[in-house]
Amino acid sequence: MLQYEFMQRAFLVGIMLAVIIPCIGLVVVLKRLSMVGDALSHTSLAGVATGLIFGFNPILGAVAACTLAAFGIEGIRKKFPKYSELSIAIIMSAGIGLAGVLSGFVQNAQSFNSFLFGSIVAISDFELQLVLIISLVVFLSFLLLYKELFYISFDEQSAKLAGVPVRAVNFIFTLLTAVTVSVAARTVGALIVSSMMVVPVACAMQVAKSYFKTVLWSIGFALFFTLSGLTVSYYAGLKPGGTIVLCGVITLMVILLLKNIRNRKAILCRQK
Repeated sequence: MLQYEFMQRAFLVGIMLAVIIPCIGLVVVLKRLSMVGDALSHTSLAGVATGLIFGFNPILGAVAACTLAAFGIEGIRKKFPKYSELSIAIIMSAGIGLAGVLSGFVQNAQSFNSFLFGSIVAISDFELQLVLIISLVVFLSFLLLYKELFYISFDEQSAKLAGVPVRAVNFIFTLLTAVTVSVAARTVGALIVSSMMVVPVACAMQVAKSYFKTVLWSIGFALFFTLSGLTVSYYAGLKPGGTIVLCGVITLMVILLLKNIRNRKAILCRQK
């Protein structure tokens, strides 16, 4: 399998994304904004369509669209602090509507459709370099802002009182989320990128007992899903993006089942 250059690129890109997506996903989940990935990924399709229509790289269009959408979500969220999920629904609706209209002007429908479910085995040199640069920037930023993101993930008001520059950290994190989702939408697929943000974190929360361990477990699960998904998709002739996500969902179901069995055994032992 690894004798082919396209599979080598797929594994390299998959590993890089598996490291950074859970880092973003954990903060998103803790901030109760789990569906933000869906909103941004759907909006990225509007940028993709714009790039295909005007003849520039669709990923650059996706990055621009995701960035605008991310800041739009953050702005609307502040207007409705008690109903933050409204911001996601509004931006998602606008993104889907715009993508639907613009897709009608795209000449090559196949190019546009490749962004719906991803094309990780068809990564170009430019896209590989872009993923590498973005992965390094996101990972280093996450490490540098580790404590600040930890504070704002649980309580922004307490973070302000503790001296954390909440507005600046939110600005940086919003930008990082936008570029991560836009790149992941090209490789994993716009329709399923949010699953890669949430499922590894959900699995990690079942086994980890601290924030730091949850980060490590999330990355570990994401790597496992990516490597196993790419391997299965290659030998079974399946779509890589969908296979990666299904591996994650199946793993989560197994973890929940095993945890339920363990809890029942613990209850029975106490009763005896």
